[in-house]
Amino acid sequence: MWCEMQSNNEDGPAQDATEQNEKDAPVRKIIHVDMDAFYASVEQRDNPELRGKPVAVGGSAARGVVAAASYEARAFGVRSALPSVTAKRRCPDLIFVKPRFDIYRAVSAQIHQIFAEHTDLIEPLSLDEAYLDVTVNKQNIAVATDIATMIRARIKAITGLNASAGISYCKFLAKIASDLNKPNGQAVITPKAGPGFVADLPVKAFHGVGPATAAKMERLGIITGADLRAKSPEFLQANFGKSGHWYYRISRGIDERPVQPNRERKSIGAEDTFAIDIFDFEAARAEVTPLVEKIWRHCEAKHLYGRTVTLKVKYVDFRQITRSRTVGMPLRAVSEIESIARGLLGPLFPTGKGIRLIGVTISSFGDDHGAKPDQLSLMI
Repeated sequence: MWCEMQSNNEDGPAQDATEQNEKDAPVRKIIHVDMDAFYASVEQRDNPELRGKPVAVGGSAARGVVAAASYEARAFGVRSALPSVTAKRRCPDLIFVKPRFDIYRAVSAQIHQIFAEHTDLIEPLSLDEAYLDVTVNKQNIAVATDIATMIRARIKAITGLNASAGISYCKFLAKIASDLNKPNGQAVITPKAGPGFVADLPVKAFHGVGPATAAKMERLGIITGADLRAKSPEFLQANFGKSGHWYYRISRGIDERPVQPNRERKSIGAEDTFAIDIFDFEAARAEVTPLVEKIWRHCEAKHLYGRTVTLKVKYVDFRQITRSRTVGMPLRAVSEIESIARGLLGPLFPTGKGIRLIGVTISSFGDDHGAKPDQLSLMI
C-alpha cells in the first residue's frame, strides 16, 4: 500500500517496453533516512548555548572548510565544503565548533540500531544517512510511510535529533523525496507518480547531475526530466558517454539498484564541478584542499586509512584522465593526502584546455599487498 504525495499523469513516450518490464517486477519499498544538519544538530543538542544560533562544525574563522552547518547558518548561505573565510564573511556571527567524530559515530550507531528493528537490508551512505529496503520487514508493517514515521519518532526519542525521510520504489527517488520536506519531514513518491514526478523535475535537481552537466543539458535543450526522456539512448550516449544509459533510465523513473547491506567500502572520494573552467595551476591546486579535507573527515569518521591517492580531472571537452600513486604505509594525515594529490596535479600544467571537474579519491584500505609502494598509475 502506498500513500500518494501527488498525482501526475504520464504523457508522451513514457510507456515503452522497458517500463512495461519494470511493471511486471515486484514493487520495492525503499526508505532513505537523512539526519537534519547532523553534526551541527549534535553540537546544539549537547551545548544549549549553541541552540538557535548559526553553527559551523569544522574549520575556523581563519582557515579550513565547513564540515556541516546548522539551519540557522544555512539561512546565510553557509554550507558544507564552503571555505571558512567565506562562511564567516557571509555570516559574521557564525560560531565554529571542532568536530567530535567519536560522538557522531556513537549517535550513528544508535540510529542504525533503530533501523535494524525493522530490516536487515540497510545500506549506510555516511554517518547520517542510509537506504532501507522495507519491502519485507520484521514487524510486518504494510505501509512504508508508517515505518518511516516510526523510525523518525524513535530517533527523536532516543537521540533528541530530527531526521527526514523519503519513501519510494527505488533509491533514486527515495533520496530525492527525503529532501522535499526538510527539515523534520518526509515525503513519498509512489510507483504511479514516479515517472510524472521525474518528468516535471528540473534536471539540475537530479542527484548525480552537477552544474556543468546541467549547463550542457540546457544547451542541448534538456531542462526537465521530460526533455531528457524525449532523447534517444544513442543521443544520450553520444553526448554523455556511459552516463547516458543512466540518464535514459532515471528519466523514466527506473532505478534497479538494490539496497546493499554491509557493503565493503573500497574507496572514499570527493569531486567538484566548476561553473567556470580552470586553466591556472594555482587555482586548480586551491580546489584540491577542500576535497582532501572532506575525504579526510570521512576517513577519520570511519577509521579508514588508505595507501592509494587518485586524482581525477575532466576537461571541458569531457575527456577524463586519472593519475594515482600508492605508498607503502596507510596515510594518516590530511597533509600527506594533499601533498600527493597536488603532486599528481602539477604535471598536468600548463594546459591548453579548461578543466571543468577535479576529484580526489583514497583507496587500498587495510591492504598491505597489491600495488607496489610508490607505484604511479596512469589511466586515460
